[in-house]
Amino acid sequence: MGPRSFEGGHGELRHRLTATLAALKRNRAARNRHQAVVARHDMRTWQVERRKRTRHLIELGGLVVKAGVVDLAGDDRAMIYGALLWIADKLKSDERDKALALWAAKGKQAFENN
Repeated sequence: MGPRSFEGGHGELRHRLTATLAALKRNRAARNRHQAVVARHDMRTWQVERRKRTRHLIELGGLVVKAGVVDLAGDDRAMIYGALLWIADKLKSDERDKALALWAAKGKQAFENN
């Protein structure tokens, strides 16, 4: 049998405990929401730079997806990385100007068509 406070349908203590736990849960949720808002508006230099870098990386990843490379490669990251390394080697070679002109024209045309 439970403590006297829980007997005979007089669950006043249980009711108060339940209400306190619910208030605690609401308080935690409000605190988490507040911390998220503060984090989004954090203007320290390193935080702003980190957000810029993250956005830039996401945009570059979007280009890989938009070009269809992920689907064509079956999401094989080693293959995609190898292809990017091949591009980097091409840009380091004496064929750099030719490759840049060709790829820039093709990319510009693709952006205009989409």
